[in-house]
Amino acid sequence: MGLFNWLTQGIAMDLGTANTLIIHNDEIVVNEPSIIALNRNNPKEVLAVGKRALMMHEKTHDDIRTIRPLRDGVIADFNATELMIRELIRMVYPKKRIFAPSWRMMICIPSSITEVEKRAVRDSAEQAGAKEVYLVHEPMAAALGIGIDVEEPVGNMIIDIGGGTTGITVIALAGIVCDQSIRIAGDEFTGDIMEALRRYHSLLIGERTAEQIKIQIGSALKDLEDPPPDLPVNGRDLVTGIPKQIYISYQEIAEALDKSIFKIEEAILKALEQTPPELASDIYQRGLYLTGGGALLKGLDRRLSQKIKLPIHIADDPLKSVVRGTGMALKNYEHFPFIMR
Repeated sequence: MGLFNWLTQGIAMDLGTANTLIIHNDEIVVNEPSIIALNRNNPKEVLAVGKRALMMHEKTHDDIRTIRPLRDGVIADFNATELMIRELIRMVYPKKRIFAPSWRMMICIPSSITEVEKRAVRDSAEQAGAKEVYLVHEPMAAALGIGIDVEEPVGNMIIDIGGGTTGITVIALAGIVCDQSIRIAGDEFTGDIMEALRRYHSLLIGERTAEQIKIQIGSALKDLEDPPPDLPVNGRDLVTGIPKQIYISYQEIAEALDKSIFKIEEAILKALEQTPPELASDIYQRGLYLTGGGALLKGLDRRLSQKIKLPIHIADDPLKSVVRGTGMALKNYEHFPFIMR
């Protein structure tokens, strides 16, 4: 590799509400929670980022604060985002080098993002060391990552259930034909679980515990073919104030998530109503593609299929399909017309 090529290297980033993934040289080199721990007395001092910061979350004292700088798919804290991106990029080359490479960076963004929010993403990347910044919409990246030919004159519907938002997008001819975005996704599911345990069991749990419940026994249906066993959950009794343990079933979690999943179903139906008839015909033949971390919710594909009466295909690796597509877009950044510089 020549010096010039080494000094200008490309990284593709899925800057998500819940997790940030980075691809470099066709490999996922960073897969970390989107969270950073800062010194409260010196906000520029980074104490931890990613998994280490998540371990501190909700366990800190007055000198440390943990921040999730992205909310609902967009930047909520510009300075924390910049510091987090900078630290995550350092993970690509953990060892100190004499010459730091100039980064050509491709970042995926929600399709419903505003110009102000787009500028915030671009500025954060530039402040973190990017010399060239390209942006690609998440549904286009997800489609590339799934293996869809986005340039052909055929309609495809992508449902991307992330941490902050669920995007329902119809794409054809390398463009977005219609798009629905709702702020019901993984974070909302986590909140539903916390609220259900508080209401029905008088048990107060933290965000991390609710997240683990969602991952281990989260379900969209009350009658799974291969049901997970009941899960022990530790928390604080709201009546006595004493820590206690209870066992909860996947049926209780399915009940807690029911309203949020119903809203996603309504958004999908609304998007299908807005789809031009020729593209609707393609979607009927091909089915719908489900991606993002929310796609891992047990029974979700079966529930959506029962409601919409169309086949639902889950991406092979739904958590990584967007970043893989972003990596493909980076390699062909001069070819795809939907890439924004």
